[in-house]
Amino acid sequence: MNFIFRNKKIMNFKTINLYNVKFYVLILSLIYSCTSEVNINSVNKNQLNKETSLYLKQHSENPINWQRWSNSIFDVSQELDKLLVISIGYSSCHWCHVMEEETFTNDSIAKIMNANFINIKVDR
Repeated sequence: MNFIFRNKKIMNFKTINLYNVKFYVLILSLIYSCTSEVNINSVNKNQLNKETSLYLKQHSENPINWQRWSNSIFDVSQELDKLLVISIGYSSCHWCHVMEEETFTNDSIAKIMNANFINIKVDR
């Protein structure tokens, strides 16, 4: 009985440590992802190749100048007098992939979007 009790205690201790590690990794990734701000120069090219999200990296080759979500995007939008287009999706979303294939890879649509909007891609 004492042996089983000890195993449970060790197991709980390991579980708690695993949750602590996951929590710290989450916090560090949030801090890292919020460090790069959007500026006027960065909105002229697709910035998603720097992202860690697989969904955002899928759109890094689109002709649309996708930006990451940032609080500074509102200042840039106001300074350039452009509206924001915010596209929110995720990797296993069927319609997100359809939009990419039919719209976001189209050069003529990308030209219109890049000229008139600041385009933001968000992984939900």
